[in-house]
Amino acid sequence: MRRRMLLVGLWVATTAVAVVVGVLAISTVGATIRDRGPVGDEVARDTTAGSTSVPSPEGPAVADAITGEWGAFEVECRDTWAYGVGVRPDRANGWRVVSWEKGPDDDVDAVFSDGRNSVDLEVFCNQGRPTLAELERNTLGED
Repeated sequence: MRRRMLLVGLWVATTAVAVVVGVLAISTVGATIRDRGPVGDEVARDTTAGSTSVPSPEGPAVADAITGEWGAFEVECRDTWAYGVGVRPDRANGWRVVSWEKGPDDDVDAVFSDGRNSVDLEVFCNQGRPTLAELERNTLGED
């Protein structure tokens, strides 16, 4: 009976260690697998960033606005965490905000629409700076 309890205890401990290692591995390389974030290909291709050092989590927040005919999506980076700070649709030209994500997350999204078209923005933090990862334009149907 004592040997059986020892084996069960070892099995439980081994299982817990395996789960912890798996969770850490997935959260560490998740951005790389999706080809986003500070360890994805975008960092290697970004030649305008100026500094090649990776910011520390205690580093200052860096904010920027992604702008276009739809208006602006204001994003702030704190290390690799993106925060959607605000949205300013170009109401004069009929644009409105459909949705936007406040974060914190590895990337934040905003969707603008003028009734006929929509623009979906995805922004992540590249070396501590807000960087447009994807801009998707769609033509909306007649409803």
